[in-house]
Amino acid sequence: MNGLAAKIGATFYVIWGLVHINAAYALLTLGQSVDPSMVQARIFQDAWNILVGAVAVIIVGIAMNWRNSKTGFWINLTVVSLLDIPFVIFVIVPGYAPLWPGLQGPIAWVIAAVFSALGLAGHPVRPKSAHVAAGHSH
Repeated sequence: MNGLAAKIGATFYVIWGLVHINAAYALLTLGQSVDPSMVQARIFQDAWNILVGAVAVIIVGIAMNWRNSKTGFWINLTVVSLLDIPFVIFVIVPGYAPLWPGLQGPIAWVIAAVFSALGLAGHPVRPKSAHVAAGHSH
């Protein structure tokens, strides 16, 4: 069951990434509609940051979360949280974007995080070898 939960979590991290690749493209389009200015530059920068984050989350999801990696769990949980919490606070809560499709990313984030955590919940902890446990470093 743990392996299946991890794979479901990884799948939703990939979905989150795909949603954000689309969001980055939408920001690029928005930026192109604005006259060249600091505002346009910041929109382009935001599009780039979202795109890079989305690609990183997809790579970690496939390479690490799919295999139920504890490190992958923390990487994607951190990256997605850092990208989606400000979106919810600054875009969704004030009403600058509709709840749908605006909540697609946050919903995928919660599902990915929950299933990835369930995957790790019963993940066996590798015991240290007796040699290392005894304090020997060689």
